[in-house]
Amino acid sequence: MKYVSTRGDTTERAFCDILLEGLAPDGGLYMPQRYPRVDAATLARWRGLAYADLAFEILSLYIDDIAVTDLCAICRRVYSRHVFGSDAITPLKSLEPGVALVALSNGPTLAFKDMAMQLLGALFEYELGRRGQTLNILGATSGDTGSAAEHAMRGKRGIRVFMLSPQGRMSPFQQAQMFSLQDANIHNLVVEGVFDDCQDIVKAVGNDLAFKRAHRIGTVNSINWARLVAQVVYYFAAYFQATKANGEKVSFAVPSGNFGNICAGHVARMMGLPIERLVCATNENDVLDEFFRSGSYRPRAAAETHETSSPSMDISKASNFERFVYDLLGRDGARVKALFEHGAFTLSPDEFARIAGFGFVSGRSAHADRVATIRDTWARQQVMVDTHTADGLKVARELRRPGETMLVLETALPAKFAATIREALGREPERPPGFEGIENLPKRFTRLPADVQAVKRYIETHVE
Repeated sequence: MKYVSTRGDTTERAFCDILLEGLAPDGGLYMPQRYPRVDAATLARWRGLAYADLAFEILSLYIDDIAVTDLCAICRRVYSRHVFGSDAITPLKSLEPGVALVALSNGPTLAFKDMAMQLLGALFEYELGRRGQTLNILGATSGDTGSAAEHAMRGKRGIRVFMLSPQGRMSPFQQAQMFSLQDANIHNLVVEGVFDDCQDIVKAVGNDLAFKRAHRIGTVNSINWARLVAQVVYYFAAYFQATKANGEKVSFAVPSGNFGNICAGHVARMMGLPIERLVCATNENDVLDEFFRSGSYRPRAAAETHETSSPSMDISKASNFERFVYDLLGRDGARVKALFEHGAFTLSPDEFARIAGFGFVSGRSAHADRVATIRDTWARQQVMVDTHTADGLKVARELRRPGETMLVLETALPAKFAATIREALGREPERPPGFEGIENLPKRFTRLPADVQAVKRYIETHVE
């Protein structure tokens, strides 16, 4: 399996090369040259596998430059009861006939980002050790990516993390999970701006090839293909739990800001997983909902990006969206490059009509919807959901067809967003053991302007 850029660079690269690189040299995102197709016999064989072994089977279709025994050992070490608290790893929680939650928040930072980040940390350490190299990871977070990355990379040999986050735009719990880490290889950089400013800086540094290579810059954001392919696994795992036979179809509702989580569902569907629909649920920052309804992609400026009670989705430039558009446009790299370098664009009527063939639909949720969904789900099912999961659940219930099995991807545990839980339910969310008083721990971070050069200077003075 080789990888090429969404923007037309057809240089073939191996998995372990793109693992450490991040963006392609032409500014595009890496994609496999083709999607491996999974037939009925393979689905039947996979149905009874433990999560770690399912992960190995799927990842081995995309990774052929790590020894089979080593990749299997990594999967079993990462996807274990020790890391995720149960053998099921991602159990289903039935809510009502035809609607269930896929529990993705059992990892060390209580968010779905752990599902991929724990694997990414292990892969980084393995490959860097094999090459005798070091890596400086530059990332941006709107909430959960940062803590998941830092907890996955802390103490890892040869790795430093420089994580950008928007000032004042995360919940106190999310901030504490990151800023309380005292590890010398973790650097939290608070940017005076919104998440899109942070993401733009990461991309600008990634596009400076001389700086990137001189300082060995890599990324943990979902622009890294390794993270996205790890997320493909739980779509298969959820499907097997929700169905009895491979002829059945299910739909997935996914809270989405940066499009990485739902893009993994797109990849699973392209591989042959029987997915009927992929429901993209946004909050008030509804760039993606607008696109799927109209064919127009219109990124917003920082001043137009709303601060909401589902802050991890306060994103107006969806990085992974480029991967889907690449497939939608028949993998025409030149066309993709022209569209995304321009910024905003509108598909032709013919191009817009193709979306239906990929199973995508969308919906939007606002603060009042989140509160109502949290309150209703607690009252009827005694299940407490976080604000982002509530966005997905609201849209799932709104768009579900009669007889359709709708699986809603859980985003995080409610403890991370206590203020909205208090507003909805008049009580504090329960916290898992070990997270009591986390907001009161000493914090360690550096504040910087939303400026590429300022971030580069910081990196230059904090690498060996």
